[in-house]
Amino acid sequence: MDLIQVMKALSDETRMRILNLLKDGEMCVCEIEAVLDISQSNASRHLTKLTAAKIVDYYKVNKYVYYKINKDTIKAFPFIDEIIRKHAINLEQCKKDLWRLKKYKESGLGCDDLKEGKICFNKCKD
Repeated sequence: MDLIQVMKALSDETRMRILNLLKDGEMCVCEIEAVLDISQSNASRHLTKLTAAKIVDYYKVNKYVYYKINKDTIKAFPFIDEIIRKHAINLEQCKKDLWRLKKYKESGLGCDDLKEGKICFNKCKD
């Protein structure tokens, strides 16, 4: 784990938004994309940076990739946890993201449903 690489990884708003979502548990990349309303390529680029800095780990289950915060890195650099839990939560966009995450979890939908576009967080046209 390289301190400079960790600091660089934390210096982006989208990556902070991702960590804000992951602070309470793992998520599939498709869930991250949907909740943050970002493209697959954008999510992958940021998750790659977080993975390279060893801030997040991932594992695959069938066709889905799940991400979670790397506890060993948090132990080595406890300031990361403080930034995520005490400071990111105060960012307006992170508050909106947590609201969207709550709505997603309440929906009972899963990754297959997201791929089919079955969830809408704002006013949908049906």
